[in-house]
Amino acid sequence: MNYLQGDLRDQLAYVGQDVVRTGLVVGSGGNLSARLPDGDSCWVTAGGTWLDRLDRPSFVRVRISDGSVLTDYPAHSDVSLRSGDLAADGGPAQPSRPAGQVFQDGAALPDGTTLPVPRSPDTTASVAGAASASSGVPASGAGAIRTRHSALPHAQGAGGPSSAETADGPTRPAAAPTSEVELHLATYRARPDVNAIVHLHPQTVLLLDALGEEVRLVTTDHGFYLRRVTRVPFRLPGTTELAELAADATRDGTNCLVLSRHGCSVLADSVELAHKRAANLEEAARLTYRALAAGRLAELPELPAEFLARIEGGATTV
Repeated sequence: MNYLQGDLRDQLAYVGQDVVRTGLVVGSGGNLSARLPDGDSCWVTAGGTWLDRLDRPSFVRVRISDGSVLTDYPAHSDVSLRSGDLAADGGPAQPSRPAGQVFQDGAALPDGTTLPVPRSPDTTASVAGAASASSGVPASGAGAIRTRHSALPHAQGAGGPSSAETADGPTRPAAAPTSEVELHLATYRARPDVNAIVHLHPQTVLLLDALGEEVRLVTTDHGFYLRRVTRVPFRLPGTTELAELAADATRDGTNCLVLSRHGCSVLADSVELAHKRAANLEEAARLTYRALAAGRLAELPELPAEFLARIEGGATTV
């Protein structure tokens, strides 16, 4: 196993950093989520976050059934959801790394990259005075509230710091979920088998859509990971109408959607597989565009029928 294990927020932060680093998207071009083991809540990126600067306070826990923002800290929050990962008692498998281990800013990841370090100036200060007097929380020492002040206007906002954590307790988000949260929730409700959703604004995928071209599956990796790519007609981002259209398009088992002039929505039973699918979707789009630019798109053949029959039959390896 060479993928980041443990807390789902760490895995999603890794996805965010990687898709920006590899050029799939720019800055804040998308949002990410992962279903928690309770089945009816998920971590989703907060509004105004940058994908390559995510950390645990960048995520909000939301109830899938009704969209309520949850502030209690979930049990098994650092379990990676993967299809078939169950303990002997039938419950969620326990973390594969020591409980409580946190990947801090700058930590080395399995592929040799590191989680991003917040850009300077970045200060850490204790909230004292009125906060201590009104809440009874000490201004320093055990139980003190540490507040990260970002130099970025989108993170600071008129209301002050974007997140806070206690010295002796788990980090809790202090922000609203992304404006596109309903896209995630509607899909989770439609697809109980889905545990992770990567919604991005990938450049080549969107260029092909604007040109009226479909993404072609060129390699066996594309066929294996993507199977098929379905286009969803344009609807305003963040609307219930778009969320319902996208969810309906996945009911037949489709895991890769192109949301016209907007982005993609990629689904999987784990964060790792959703990450792989998103990367393969953009690679397929880039190869499609190269064939189009060379004037040879019409010559691009379908994948071999023998291979397609194999993956439709449930093959688990390429």
